[in-house]
Amino acid sequence: MREVAQKKKDTVASLVSALVENPVIAITRVDGIPAPQIQMMRKKLRGKVDLVVSKNRLINIALKEASAKRKGIDKLAEVVDGQTAIATASINPFKLFKEMESTKTSAPAKGGEMAPSDIIVKAGDTPFKPGPIVADLQKAGIPVAIEGGKVVIKVEKVLVKEGEKISKDVANALTRLEIFPLEVGLDVRGAYEDGLFYDRSVLAIDEEAYLTDLHKAATQSLNLAVFMAYPSSKTIPLLLIKANTEAMNLAMNANIPTEKTIKLLIQKANAQAASLASKVPEAPEEEPEEEEPKEPEEKKKPEEKKEEDQGEQKEEVKEKENDKEADSGDG
Repeated sequence: MREVAQKKKDTVASLVSALVENPVIAITRVDGIPAPQIQMMRKKLRGKVDLVVSKNRLINIALKEASAKRKGIDKLAEVVDGQTAIATASINPFKLFKEMESTKTSAPAKGGEMAPSDIIVKAGDTPFKPGPIVADLQKAGIPVAIEGGKVVIKVEKVLVKEGEKISKDVANALTRLEIFPLEVGLDVRGAYEDGLFYDRSVLAIDEEAYLTDLHKAATQSLNLAVFMAYPSSKTIPLLLIKANTEAMNLAMNANIPTEKTIKLLIQKANAQAASLASKVPEAPEEEPEEEEPKEPEEKKKPEEKKEEDQGEQKEEVKEKENDKEADSGDG
């Protein structure tokens, strides 16, 4: 009896030493993990995390004793439940949580376990030929039929809802269908570092969502700083661009000619002139004046025309005679 008591004291002393000497401590559940698999997980985590499995009562005693040297570490006693192990590490609690989560794998149900989430069988073909399997699946509540020489699941169905117990018949049917509803691995329930306790809900962050929120916050803060004209190494280039743009807009609106605005002002003037011209109606073309029609000359008779020609010839002869007389008088 004394040997048992001493062994427990030694175990508690060893646990206290681990709790005090390591910067990060986590309480981990190891329920349902076979011993060989735990050994494999320890091997995978070697150099990053050390794992010590012990009885919950001894762990609680060690936490209480360690709290005398590390304030707040006894807060971990709140998450000591089920089959428990203490994980010690030098990496921060969030990295530790991620390392422990990486050990988790899907596992078949044996019956009697609680469903971690809704267990659903989808409609479609199965690899089974008609036989006793049909009765086994129907016994588990799976709607099956035989089509084309194969066993077919007719409709999608929720076999077990989250939090409900998985029956042995359902467990056997799920295993036959290669549906493994359980997740086996090291389950961190809480962690401690530098006087702070981190619950699982805090540690289980969505990294992608966190990075998206961080990027959004950075963008919004930069926009606010530029809007307020707050100078910094990040905002000064943006503030200079903003100031230059606003100065150009002011110069253009006020029609101030400069080396940079003159070309733009000419383009602006051309555009305004073209816009104005498109709104002014075109003047109608003047129609040419119509000439008054001339009255057609009356055709003269041949006799009248002959007399006119003779008269013109007599006048020409007379003019020549007059010219000769004038020349002789001058002589």
